[in-house]
Amino acid sequence: MTIQISFFGATGTVTGSKYLVQTDGQKVLIDCGLFQGFKQLRLRNWEPPPFDPSALDAVVLTHAHVDHSGYLPLLVKYGFRGKVYCSHASRDLCGILLPDAAHLQEEEAFYANKYKLSKHKPALPLFDTQDAKRALKLMQSVEFNQDVKLARDVSFRLVPNGHMLGSACIVLKSGERSAVFSGDLGRPHDPIFRAPEPITEADVLLLESTYGNRLHAQEDPEQLLAEIVNRTTKRGGVVVIPAFAVGRAQTLLYHLYQLKIRKAIDDVPIYLNSPMALDATRLYETHYQDHKLSRQQYQAMCRNAIAINTPEESQELNRRKGPMIIISASGMATGGRVLHHIKQFAPDPRNTLLFAGFQAGGTRGATITSGADCVKLHGQYVPIRAEVNNLDVFSSHADYAETLQWLKNFKRPPKETFLVHGEPAAADALRHRIQETLGWNCRVPEYRETMEIH
Repeated sequence: MTIQISFFGATGTVTGSKYLVQTDGQKVLIDCGLFQGFKQLRLRNWEPPPFDPSALDAVVLTHAHVDHSGYLPLLVKYGFRGKVYCSHASRDLCGILLPDAAHLQEEEAFYANKYKLSKHKPALPLFDTQDAKRALKLMQSVEFNQDVKLARDVSFRLVPNGHMLGSACIVLKSGERSAVFSGDLGRPHDPIFRAPEPITEADVLLLESTYGNRLHAQEDPEQLLAEIVNRTTKRGGVVVIPAFAVGRAQTLLYHLYQLKIRKAIDDVPIYLNSPMALDATRLYETHYQDHKLSRQQYQAMCRNAIAINTPEESQELNRRKGPMIIISASGMATGGRVLHHIKQFAPDPRNTLLFAGFQAGGTRGATITSGADCVKLHGQYVPIRAEVNNLDVFSSHADYAETLQWLKNFKRPPKETFLVHGEPAAADALRHRIQETLGWNCRVPEYRETMEIH
């Protein structure tokens, strides 16, 4: 039996995850993400897909983040009509994330046309709300750790991997052969999610390498957060936290709640300014079995923050003076309401811009955290005089030591291990570590490369 895998995303980058698997007459796409970051990557979203979407039998998602699911509306636009399989929580989260992504596309096109910022006349969205709705109709959720048959000898199983609500590794089987897709591998001691479940065997492994060249800081994350918050509030400043609406926003709410009940930070108002984050947070109660929080902890965490719903309320925040904490999407400052807060508060040295995780190359978050003295927002350059921090200790991705520990669950080495979802230095560093520590056959694939595993 031959398994053929084509790498159509998340090679040399942490975005655009797409892996086409062909086996036993079946064509299955594992993940269906948008490219983000550098312009040359984002332009790939506008190219026709490098495969025929109408010929796909199915799509299986590891989780709902748009770099893994956000291309689904385009896939449908190009003719895909099969089923999209994922966990129950991932389906519900996609119900929030995909329409929001479409709305942002429509909003950017409107803004570009209104202010004549595009060379295209008219500027069009990459996809629209109707495309997102059509994609959502194709989604079918399945239980964790249950085999789902796609064809006579082809099946898959979702194994919880601790990265975020609903996230999983995918074990795809074709006859006696198996291919494992790690998705975004979570951490063993996350405060909200359980450790990634072990997987013991695979003929082929596709492994993320986001933190392949780094270890997470060993300091207490709450202590680090408290120091930054207290330093800023003593200046009378505002802490603006760009945070992914799904995952990071909830982690920050939890830690800020813990700090407040211990009186480790001043009792300043905390605002959650992201309708999508509010909707996603409610799903933590719906899918309580997917995480470690009790219902009481969840409710107390939510009460600790003031929800900002309307655009008018969001604008009013910019007119308020500190001290206060604002959590708003997006996590890499690529769009959303947080851009208006950065525009308002970044020029004032009393304030702090606090990023809380990996910043992909080419994003505004990467520009700001690299020490830039200004950033382009809505066609204007905004000076960065605020204090800037990035606490990647809040990252929900395993570092290289945590990844190696998870790999030690395998009873025998996979025939092939491919390192994906990592920037070049990180992927190559992890390749060296796996080869030297475990002795596995390991390599980094190229974009659009196709491999046959016999």
